[in-house]
Amino acid sequence: MDDGGVRTLDWVGGGEAGGGAVEMVDQTALPAAYTVLRIDSVPDMVAAIRRLSVRGAPAIGVAGAFGVALAVQAHGTSGPAFDEAVASLRGARPTAVNLARMVDRAAARAPDGFDAVLAEAQAIRDEELAASVAMGNLGADLVLELTGRDDVRAMTICNTGGLATVERGTALAVIQTLHERGRLAEALALETRPLLQGARLTAWELDRMGAPHRLLVDSAGPFMLARGEADVVLTGADRVAANGDTANKIGTFSLALGARHAGVPFIVVAPESTVDADTPDGAGIAIEDRGADEVVSLAGVSTAPDGTAAANPAFDVTPAELITAVVTDQRIVRLDQHQTPG
Repeated sequence: MDDGGVRTLDWVGGGEAGGGAVEMVDQTALPAAYTVLRIDSVPDMVAAIRRLSVRGAPAIGVAGAFGVALAVQAHGTSGPAFDEAVASLRGARPTAVNLARMVDRAAARAPDGFDAVLAEAQAIRDEELAASVAMGNLGADLVLELTGRDDVRAMTICNTGGLATVERGTALAVIQTLHERGRLAEALALETRPLLQGARLTAWELDRMGAPHRLLVDSAGPFMLARGEADVVLTGADRVAANGDTANKIGTFSLALGARHAGVPFIVVAPESTVDADTPDGAGIAIEDRGADEVVSLAGVSTAPDGTAAANPAFDVTPAELITAVVTDQRIVRLDQHQTPG
């Protein structure tokens, strides 16, 4: 694509009689290799979601919806096997609200047949595409308003670009829009331990779009903010509770604390599909623990003594009082003015 972006996943070929599949960029292989996976069964889709071949709340929502189309191809539109397939998709990852929500939305069309399910999944994909453009524009406008700068130094964590959505992204869409407007001085990307989504994926996307950027170790983020090295923090979200508490990649809470200390705006960028009005606050968000292996090793090489125990929460919750604003594809919610998104 001319803008340096990439479409993370899409449906290809086939129909109710079979042959349809989902093609997705294998995010576990980046940046060393650009590999496209072909997923043609629900178990393979569930495995891809769990091993993070596809990740990011909007992207796994789209993947789950396409997974329902795979379920109809394999099992028809009803019955125990279909129900079991849908349940396995819903439960593949617990923290991001998009997955269960979009699986349910596609599955609700099953009584109308395969074509209806696939059309719903494609509609979800198209909505995410449009949402990324809208979030980029709304977020860039807000950043320029809040910072009052001609060119902006923006800090971000994890990966919130096209790889995490379908194209462009959420927080990274704001950075891309600032870059396209000639208003981005620099993007400061945190490496994002333990799986290095910032180093492997965000740096890769920033390079493809030609945006000036530097990579930081996670623990440097709050210090760099305190030194005045960034004008704004932009993050994505896996779930935004009704009161504005936000679950995002582990390390986000630390950045929010650093931003508050430094007096720097902290902006969450996420589509309306990530706002969960049924969860009153952050205490109700399930936090996935991914086990010790990711913490005690890196790329298959042990980095700690054998038998070392580890805690590995994949996400943390940033309380609403540390968030300046939530930007969705439809609105800006100013939490510093005591608005709520739910």
